[in-house]
Amino acid sequence: MIRAMNEIVLLGLNHKTAPLELREKLSFPTEEDLRKGLLLLKTSPVEEGVILSTCNRVELYVVLGAYTDRRGLLEGVLSRMKGVPREEFSSCLYYKEGEEAVRHLFSVASSLDSMVVGEPQILGQLKEAYGLAKEIGTVGFLLNRLFQRAFFVGKRVRRETLIGDGDVSVSFVAVELAKRIFGDLKGKRVLVIGAGEMCELAAKHLKAAGAGEIFVTNRTWQRALELARQIQGQAVPFEGFREMLKDVDVVISSTGAPSFILKKEDLSRILKARRGAPLFLIDLAVPRDIDPEVHKLDDVYLYDIDDLEGIALENAKERLQEASKALQIVEEEVKKFSDWYTSLEVVPTIKELKAWAEAIRKREMEQVPYEFKSDPVLREAMERLSERVVNKLLHPVFCFLKKGALNGNAKRHAELVRWLFGLGKED
Repeated sequence: MIRAMNEIVLLGLNHKTAPLELREKLSFPTEEDLRKGLLLLKTSPVEEGVILSTCNRVELYVVLGAYTDRRGLLEGVLSRMKGVPREEFSSCLYYKEGEEAVRHLFSVASSLDSMVVGEPQILGQLKEAYGLAKEIGTVGFLLNRLFQRAFFVGKRVRRETLIGDGDVSVSFVAVELAKRIFGDLKGKRVLVIGAGEMCELAAKHLKAAGAGEIFVTNRTWQRALELARQIQGQAVPFEGFREMLKDVDVVISSTGAPSFILKKEDLSRILKARRGAPLFLIDLAVPRDIDPEVHKLDDVYLYDIDDLEGIALENAKERLQEASKALQIVEEEVKKFSDWYTSLEVVPTIKELKAWAEAIRKREMEQVPYEFKSDPVLREAMERLSERVVNKLLHPVFCFLKKGALNGNAKRHAELVRWLFGLGKED
């Protein structure tokens, strides 16, 4: 029995609806956190589920049957996952069902809902979220189809519009902020903490912007070496990166640490050695890497990912026309997915009709005289001929069923076909 399309449900929050402090409380910063969340989903009434967690959003995409309070159920699941009371985050959530949920996912995949419109990282993040959920076993028939379609939509938008032209990533915006602070990065010494995708992009943008010495640190020494080599920088052992704060002008940090890696007392110790030289810190991590209390220190200026939004919005103005084209593509694809979903209601009848026709075809083939059946080439030709005849005869019936589904007459058309062909009746 196919249910209504509102079985596809989304619950989430993002940079537009929730402050950074709340987003980091509800984030899943590591693969282990995501695994635990997905395993908890498996013990809930949710039939299928994917968790998307990035620096700007936390979203649950699920397939959920008929419940009196489905939003409340999902809020409770999220609360148990993160150990945060519902009343702390409920007002910041958005809840969507059916076409609205599909439209939102397609917009996310197209980077239309990102802080930096057109940024390319989100599609990869979606694929990782889907891949892990599939591995854990929380992706079934419906979410598999939905996410595969979302990936297609994201690629189509990039192929058919200029929304992703130029450098349009959070890392790029972070470097733009650094350039605004100094006017020119030439000769400035930079410390990059972390060697993931965001830091890698930031380091490359810094190099292109003419930054002086670039130091890279990471918990995994080999990864720090690799990134430093790519940008002709210098790797620094993670255990000693705090000492580097005496000598750099800019720090860009984005790690997967569950708590602050740089605290107020760490900087207090080295400020005297800096002799009043300003230090600019840009924290791109969620949860944050740098204690917000650092901002209270003299000559220390801290920016987090939400501080980048103003620059991101300025950059987005240039891509509004392309975003409009992308929205049209999203709407087309939502309609296609909706039509496909609606057609599912007649699938059981189509399958039964195919089986009925195939059984007749096989019985008739058994009646073919032996001298014809004994020739493999002739028998193969007769098999293919009979299959083509059956398919051509049934094609108008399948079209009739699918048209009924799209017109809201699926049940009536299916009942008529079943009556006409005697489906479901005993011989």
